[in-house]
Amino acid sequence: MRKVEPVGVKAMGHYMPGIISGNNLFVSGQLPIDPQTGKVITGGAYFQTEQALRNMEKVLVGAGLSRDQVVMMHVYVADIAYWDEVNEAYAKFFGGHKPTRTIVPTGKLHHGALVEVEAVAELREWSID
Repeated sequence: MRKVEPVGVKAMGHYMPGIISGNNLFVSGQLPIDPQTGKVITGGAYFQTEQALRNMEKVLVGAGLSRDQVVMMHVYVADIAYWDEVNEAYAKFFGGHKPTRTIVPTGKLHHGALVEVEAVAELREWSID
């Protein structure tokens, strides 16, 4: 097991931003926190999704991975009404790559965020012959 604690990603509780175990990187929930201010960004769910995904990507990069190695995403939304905005920002971020995904409406999220994302990424690619 190896801890991943990249510069610019600060855990706001008793957890690590990422942990490599086996051939997977597990990324803790990332909120739409601006790394400069330490606060949730303003704007709607689209912009908050973009920021949360950028924060997740910092953990990926800190482990030497890229977004194309993400295999599973959990997206938590304060209200299912944000689904379309979240989906649009998510599709723009990942492009042609389509990891598995679950979107879960949760009600209130920490710090008043509208969105939180967590991920599992694979360290190396496997081919099926």
